[in-house]
Amino acid sequence: MDLFSYRAEQEKRMNAPLAARMRPATLDELVGQEDVVGPGTLLRRAIEADRLTSVIFYGPPGVGKTTLARLIAGYTRSAFVTLSAVTAGVADLRRIVDDARERLGMYGQKTTLFIDEIHRFNKAQQDALLPHVEDGLIILIGATTENPYFEVNKALLSRSQVFALHPLGPEDLKTIARRAIADKERGLGTMPLEVREEALDHWVRYCEGDARRLLSALELAALTTAPDDRGRIVVTLEVAEASIQRRAVVYDREGDVHYDTISAFIKSVRGSDPDAALLWLAKMLKAGEDPLFIARRLVILASEDIGNADPQGLVVAVSAFQAVQWLGMPEGRIPLAQATTYLATAPKSNASYMALEKALADVGKGLDLTVPRHLRDAHYSGAKAMGHGEGYLYPHDYPGHWVEQSYLPPGIAPRRYYRPSDQGHEQQIARFMAARWKEEQSPGEKREEAGEKITGGGKHQVEGSGTP
Repeated sequence: MDLFSYRAEQEKRMNAPLAARMRPATLDELVGQEDVVGPGTLLRRAIEADRLTSVIFYGPPGVGKTTLARLIAGYTRSAFVTLSAVTAGVADLRRIVDDARERLGMYGQKTTLFIDEIHRFNKAQQDALLPHVEDGLIILIGATTENPYFEVNKALLSRSQVFALHPLGPEDLKTIARRAIADKERGLGTMPLEVREEALDHWVRYCEGDARRLLSALELAALTTAPDDRGRIVVTLEVAEASIQRRAVVYDREGDVHYDTISAFIKSVRGSDPDAALLWLAKMLKAGEDPLFIARRLVILASEDIGNADPQGLVVAVSAFQAVQWLGMPEGRIPLAQATTYLATAPKSNASYMALEKALADVGKGLDLTVPRHLRDAHYSGAKAMGHGEGYLYPHDYPGHWVEQSYLPPGIAPRRYYRPSDQGHEQQIARFMAARWKEEQSPGEKREEAGEKITGGGKHQVEGSGTP
């Protein structure tokens, strides 16, 4: 690099945003993510020993994914190449692969490829990369804000280690901010700057773990605040509030935030916390979630988690679904709120759902489920000649409209799938069943079968569809 190029590079670096200038130069300067890249961790040892294999860094904006990739570039002896998935195509990948093959053949040097926003690569682009990652020609470092288990193809994922980076904590953010305020070479240390503690607290609270956003607000406040009569640039709470605007709700209707939020909503209703449920409902509505998607989940929950403890719950949920269909938004949010609070405060029971699961398990065992002759249809011509319906006792002909008889397939021992809980209306159902079937069971009795708890608990799903 000649003198003019060096000067241009220096000017470019000093004119870069504060967040870019303050990127850590060594792993020791890195703040936060101790569980991933702290001293003694697997990733830290691999980086320092230059033995890194393909990795994908996953996390929200501003937590250090790109910073970590750039730090790796300083530790590795391989050629470090960067690519943005936003602008790159298959042709760019082929050029990099050709260069990597030539580099390895001529100099024995491997190539580390950093792909920012790797989730934006389509399937064809990811497939083009796969064989070269597999044979070790390229060491891949991917960075993504989207869940790689949704966005990266499984073959590529299986050849990479995924490291989840988390939002930075308040103390980590304050450390980064104070370092930027004091640094005279890369930061704001040459300015007569005074940042009040309440201003720093406000930024920490509103940037939601995003260091880049914090430093951007700090830089804006420092550069736009006029000095006071002492020549000091004082950043007060009012200045801090003006320098950082309210963040848009982070939500992707196709990504993991979508599934995480609906999961939190359902679990809050199931856990009888109407306030938390309303907060998650508000987040989804504010982010533009399909209200019918929410209403469908409430209908499922009304049967799965409330059931006969409050049979009215299903009626309320279905009515809310229909109301949203008829009304649309924004008025549809009102019946959604009513259904949410009703279901959250209703007594809970998963007895019906768990009873069906146990019955399905029995059916899956291949039992002989031949319908007994006395229960078969006897209404068509010739049915009686085959003995269909013979011996059937019509319950309405007996006192209390009930008579004891078997309704199970022949040869199968008596089964009890449905065991009402002690919640709400199921107390009455339990008394009814105990009287009819001459059982000595009282509502609220803890019942276990084969060591599996089947009332008041059980394995839950978001909507009984396999989504945990």
